[in-house]
Amino acid sequence: MVTATSPWRAAVIVGSTRPNRVAPAVATWIASGNQPGLKLTVVDLAEVSLPMLDEPDPPAWGNYARPSTVDWSRLVASFDAYVLVTPEYNHSTSAVLKNALDHLHAEWADKAVAFVSYGLEGGTRAIEHLRVICAELGLAGVRPQVSLRLRDVFPEGRFEPGEAQTDARDRMLAALARWAGALAPLRA
Repeated sequence: MVTATSPWRAAVIVGSTRPNRVAPAVATWIASGNQPGLKLTVVDLAEVSLPMLDEPDPPAWGNYARPSTVDWSRLVASFDAYVLVTPEYNHSTSAVLKNALDHLHAEWADKAVAFVSYGLEGGTRAIEHLRVICAELGLAGVRPQVSLRLRDVFPEGRFEPGEAQTDARDRMLAALARWAGALAPLRA
């Protein structure tokens, strides 16, 4: 049974698998946020190793034939909310994150999602695309987001978020916890 005092389980999904990626550092920083209403767990798509969508039936049917999809389904279903950490590639999100979202359908429904992006200009266009994709999957996107300009937060290759980025993270996580709780009756 879901209660109002539950710490909501939230996956911080690392949405890049490129060599020398910065997404794991960003996801770890997000997961270190102090939000009592959330239990944050980093989920790295490089470790999940989903193939390009190869299910014979549409994900909306829920008839998963591939073991990798069944495992992904169980993992995603175990969370109440998500934080998607995405790079901006060609004014959009990464293919690996889009593929992970496309693999499932019902597992995403009636859950909250927050967005963290990074790129030369902060990655906001990637978030714009993700908001539309997530809405179609039945996810409720929270308004506060974190956009990281690489030049500002990675001086000399080290991730060094400042006070403004930390404040944005904390506002985003607080909103995610509220929305995870508000949507709990729909998931019960």
